Amino acid sequence: MHIKRYLLKCLHRLQKGPGYTYKELLVWYCDNTNTHGPKRIICEGPKKKAMWFVLTLLFTSLVCWQWGVFIRTYLSWEVSVSLSIGFKAMDFPAVTICNTSPFQYSKVKHLLKDLDELMEAVLERILGPELSHVNATRALNLTLWNHMPLVFINEQNPHHPVVLDLFEDNYNGSASSTPAPGRTCSAHGCKVAMRLCSHNGTTCNFRNFSSATQAVTEWYTLQATNIFAQVPNKELVAMGYPAEQLILACLFGAEPCTYRNFTPIFNPDYGNCYIFNWGMKEKALPSANPGDDFGLKLILDVGQEDYVPFLTSTAGARLMLHEQMSYPFIKEEGIFAMSGMETSIGVLVDKLERKGEPYSQCTVNGSDVPIRNLYSDYNTTYSIQACIRSCFQDHMIHNCSCGHYLYPLPRGEKYCNNQEFPDWAYCYSALRMSLAQRETCIDVCKESCNDTQYKMTISMAVWPSEASEDWIFHVLSEERDQSPNITLNRKGIIKLNIYFQEYNYRTIEESAANNIVWLLSNLGGQFGFWMGGSVLCLIEFAEIIIDFVWITIIKLVALAKSLRRRRAEARYNGPPPTVAELVEAHTNFGFQPDRATHGPDAGPHPHEQTPPIPGTPPPNYDSLRLRPLDVIESDNEGDAI
Repeated sequence: MHIKRYLLKCLHRLQKGPGYTYKELLVWYCDNTNTHGPKRIICEGPKKKAMWFVLTLLFTSLVCWQWGVFIRTYLSWEVSVSLSIGFKAMDFPAVTICNTSPFQYSKVKHLLKDLDELMEAVLERILGPELSHVNATRALNLTLWNHMPLVFINEQNPHHPVVLDLFEDNYNGSASSTPAPGRTCSAHGCKVAMRLCSHNGTTCNFRNFSSATQAVTEWYTLQATNIFAQVPNKELVAMGYPAEQLILACLFGAEPCTYRNFTPIFNPDYGNCYIFNWGMKEKALPSANPGDDFGLKLILDVGQEDYVPFLTSTAGARLMLHEQMSYPFIKEEGIFAMSGMETSIGVLVDKLERKGEPYSQCTVNGSDVPIRNLYSDYNTTYSIQACIRSCFQDHMIHNCSCGHYLYPLPRGEKYCNNQEFPDWAYCYSALRMSLAQRETCIDVCKESCNDTQYKMTISMAVWPSEASEDWIFHVLSEERDQSPNITLNRKGIIKLNIYFQEYNYRTIEESAANNIVWLLSNLGGQFGFWMGGSVLCLIEFAEIIIDFVWITIIKLVALAKSLRRRRAEARYNGPPPTVAELVEAHTNFGFQPDRATHGPDAGPHPHEQTPPIPGTPPPNYDSLRLRPLDVIESDNEGDAI
């Protein structure tokens, strides 16, 4: 009841506003607003009223159009890029070094024996019958070959190319040097391709190559992947190059360091890699000054005499500079260092700071990326490379039922191999060439909002020189093998110098091109220029909208009351009884109202029944005070309307 009285009072106060009708409200607004156009519409004569009405309507349309342009520009979330240069002492980057050969051939030779024999036979068949005298008849294990064979494609007739298996004539398990009559083909006249089949050979495709070198290298890599995927990780680490053999000398600034200052990590592409200043166990090392004398100096022995001959065709070291606590994707982002050379790398630092939502799709830590980060086991930070590779491995497991050897494996899954998953090579090749798969991963993965990039300036010189190589190799051989004989040579020695060129670092920062201040100033400028208005004018317009709504509510309430009154009057055959008749009914039990006097058309109604006399008469009041049922209070307390 109190809430109803309060609402009625509020409605009554609002009725005392600018008017009770829409016309009165509009006239009041035009007469009192601070904008210039509406006032002139009220005050001027008929002709000027029409002119000012047209002008006001035109300029209002222009203001609305300009506002739409500015709001759309603001909601496009454009950014501006600012470049600033700072100067301070910086932490030295993490340095990852790897040998280009992932394994020592002397330790993996027993695993690759059958594959190497197949490779030699393939090369002899590709080189042609003119070298058949080199090939002696020998037994071959064709188990690996049958899963992924190489073929010749003779395209002399482009409409009907002929496909020839390299060992097509070798059904007895031996590699004969004499091909079947009429079936000869060589790399000069044919293209070498790799045949990949699934569903027991019922579905096959051919992966073509422009060079036989590319074909046999890719074929050998896939076959080696199948072999290494079945070897436990601890054994693979033992087959790689140990740190004490790879790192001969180390110096950081004026402080000596050893291979113990490096953190080992296994990379399927490059075997054992070692990271300096990774920041996982100790605080990152700062650089005292820019220049060659204050950086990291390394002497490496890659030992290429023990390289896997068919797996690695590049000699040297692979290195990468990256942030602390970030995983080194050295195959995608690393650089090579040549053997027999001194490589100097000057470093410049670029810091990238991107704005997040809604300006870009970058992520701070990868928690909002719907891809399971398979590199999180290394306790490293998020990167887009980690996301893309994790996404590919997820697709590999989903489509091929196994994971690829080059990527981390989720728990409960297995690496692909020919024994358990005979169709994996076909599936992997199709997934690798799929454009839809790449686009899916690129769309899902996000860039990191904060990133640090190291720009490198590389220079090289022959090291050691001919005049000094004798004593340098003597000293290095003595330190490594405690032997007076020279056991090192120019083919395996690499010297690296990594340092800051200067302490100036660049910060590339994104900022909002159109902020809220820009938006409000432009909206206000257009409104003031075309309409001569301000924020108060907008408040006045909002006020008239509210008054318009309240007038509508008042009219609807009045209409509802009128409908209720009409429904109440419809219950009586005549008009409702008067107050005097109600009083007489309480004091005189035999009183019956005179229905004939209530209207000119009223007549006797003999069929109507006389209401029964109540058994218990009502009390006899000396006086009767009547009070209206609905009381509407005004602003003055105690007054009623």
